[in-house]
Amino acid sequence: MLQHTKCRAIGTSCGVIIPSNLLKSAKIDVNDELDIDYIESDNMIIIKKSIHAPRAGWSEAFRQLAAKNGDELLINDVFEDEFNDESI
Repeated sequence: MLQHTKCRAIGTSCGVIIPSNLLKSAKIDVNDELDIDYIESDNMIIIKKSIHAPRAGWSEAFRQLAAKNGDELLINDVFEDEFNDESI
């Protein structure tokens, strides 16, 4: 659904008014977060609604980290002076 619009000055940036029928089709509402990407080879800007969940992908990232032995502790979980003869 190709439509034409103009790039307009907004402060030191530019803005594009997206027709309401396109926003409705894309299920984009006012204040929704959007992802914007530029595809240089096609001279194309892609705008899409952000779909992310908190901590999305963390499980897989931690699995990959563990597979590379990257989950090693950076500091000891028990300090050398944590238990001394006086505290036992």
